[in-house]
Amino acid sequence: MEPAGTFERGLAVLRVLAADPGRRMRATDLVRATGLARSTVDRVVATLATLGHLRVEDRDVLLAGPLMALGEAYLSCGGLVETFGPHADALAEALDETVSLAVPDGDGVRLVGLFARRRTMSIAFRVGDLLAADRGAAGPALFDAPAPWAEDDQQMEPGLIAVAMPVRDGDGKAVCAISVVSHTSRHTLAGLRAHALPRLRDTVAAMETTLTGLTAPTTLTTTPATPATPATPAASAPAAPLASTADTVAASEAASVADSFRATKEELGAAYLQSLARGLAVLVALGSARGGLTLAGAARVTGLPRATVRRAVISLERLGYAAAEGTRFVLLPRVLELGYAHLSARSLGEIVHPHLADLVARVQESASVATLSGDDVVYVARVPTRSIMSVDITVGTRFPAYATSMGRVLLAGLPDERPAAIGPKPLTAHTLTTPGELAAAVRRARADGYALVDQELEEGVRSIAAPVRDRGGRVVAAVNVAAHAGRVTADELVRDVLPVLTETAARMTADLAHIRRPLP
Repeated sequence: MEPAGTFERGLAVLRVLAADPGRRMRATDLVRATGLARSTVDRVVATLATLGHLRVEDRDVLLAGPLMALGEAYLSCGGLVETFGPHADALAEALDETVSLAVPDGDGVRLVGLFARRRTMSIAFRVGDLLAADRGAAGPALFDAPAPWAEDDQQMEPGLIAVAMPVRDGDGKAVCAISVVSHTSRHTLAGLRAHALPRLRDTVAAMETTLTGLTAPTTLTTTPATPATPATPAASAPAAPLASTADTVAASEAASVADSFRATKEELGAAYLQSLARGLAVLVALGSARGGLTLAGAARVTGLPRATVRRAVISLERLGYAAAEGTRFVLLPRVLELGYAHLSARSLGEIVHPHLADLVARVQESASVATLSGDDVVYVARVPTRSIMSVDITVGTRFPAYATSMGRVLLAGLPDERPAAIGPKPLTAHTLTTPGELAAAVRRARADGYALVDQELEEGVRSIAAPVRDRGGRVVAAVNVAAHAGRVTADELVRDVLPVLTETAARMTADLAHIRRPLP
């Protein structure tokens, strides 16, 4: 059976965009880079934009946050970060140095975990980056079997030093390398070796013990140094039992997914490449269970015919994104090349800004995102609307949290002791000025899921805010809409703006769910 060509062409467009995400590319640039027809590129871009993986801004085609679901599928399928992450994080804390996890990917190494220490001299590695195996410490640790550990004495970059060790499975195969990375301003290489190697040995031993104790299917995501001929999926192979994650997918949910493919195709017509959307759905489905899925399992998760799943898997194998392990198919680290490194490294302001711009376009009022710093809110993103009367706020502006809608939403995400410790002061005639009033307002924001502040920070300014959460459900930011009291009443903010605001907050939260590093 022929591979799903449309699916492969869609992945080709994603690879081009991900290879140089800092360059603003248009459809004509994609035509030149891929060799595809302009009509094909247009339909691919339209389909990926409909799925949320791309966005088009002034004719520029840009990667979008939901594309991270592809990389997340690989990370979940292998389970390496979940298995070894706590050990690596503890090592980084104990040594006060950055620690990374890397796996083989062809003739290079792919960074799959990063546990960084915040310093002025930061290390700009990103999860998903492909590093040369002959530079740095991770490559020799993975590919030089006799070596108990490996070192990098500024081969990767002047000033950068590292010590790495392989983590091996019961058969002695190196499934990943763990590296301790530092700078010559902190250590000599000999000093880093003396500082890190004893704890690094203990950490590797603990990781290997953890790996031995695993009972679930494990594919700690390695690929052969020389690409092998992809195996043909065995359509007649008996389906292995699904892992627990896949077992939670109900048949009705799978049918709903299949119905959504049909409904979108009917709505958008020829501009929508259903085979591309289905191929990406299969890719994500393979990551829904540790150790991958059988063809039958992927068909159940996606609600797609088994033949459709088989064509998508052939394409994924052909491109080095998946491999067969018995009757199951697992994702490989090359999936991370599809934009994950760029998207996962974005700042909070960069992540929320596109959603903020869309919010302003819909409500025609200024909007902002802020985080909590002490007893103040600090603006990390803002999109103003054009108006004769406007509020002069820029990124970095600080306001007292107690008198702002975003501040109350952020305080509502903390224990009650926090707002109780704040002594509010009158800023306008409307400001709540007693701890009891503030505590009640924060409790109300927690119960309602939003906060509205009416001219408490400044006369004539009303604002409404909703929480933005990280992947663990913690409130890490707030998004608000602010308007002049002469244009919008408080009731109108709740009736007309709040539904759009909460939808925007949900989209921001969905993007942050893919960010594994700690957020402010």
